[in-house]
Amino acid sequence: MRLAEIGFHRFCCDEMIARNLSAELIRADGTVMDLGEWMGFPYEPNYKEREARYLTYEIKVLDEILGYVADSARDPGENIIVDTTGSVIYTGETVLEKLCLHTTVVHFSTPPEVQERMLDVYKAQPRPILWRDVFSKEPDEANEQALARCYPELLASRERWYEKYADVTIDYYARNQDSFGVNDFLKEIEGAV
Repeated sequence: MRLAEIGFHRFCCDEMIARNLSAELIRADGTVMDLGEWMGFPYEPNYKEREARYLTYEIKVLDEILGYVADSARDPGENIIVDTTGSVIYTGETVLEKLCLHTTVVHFSTPPEVQERMLDVYKAQPRPILWRDVFSKEPDEANEQALARCYPELLASRERWYEKYADVTIDYYARNQDSFGVNDFLKEIEGAV
């Protein structure tokens, strides 16, 4: 959003996916639910179908965005930011290769000690996410216990995928300093590309 404030054309995948799913996000009483509520948790009925549906729209949205980015008729001086979802790594090799070809992929590292804090936050307030078969339940294991056991594995596996596709990795501690701003972000990218 801060890049959009300085003139970047921002594509937010979460917002675009939500627009595509908008008809399905209406409750019986007419109120709108958020994507997480619609998705649900991996132990709930229909989760697999909703996860697959979400991913289908994520691929569709990225195809639209990458079509725009690759369009030779657009202004070559236009600055673009593609704000992907955390599940971008599940969109498939073809989409990821196009993303790498047409953009500079920036990875925000999350070191193990930060992942441990993320687990504490997640256990206190679980939220729906794409698990892509990382979630499993042991016999007699409560849903919350299974989420807490599988979440670190999910974070670690995602971190490996993000690192694989990144052109630039920005250190967690550097980017969380009060002095780290948009210009520092852009310098990090320019220096690595």
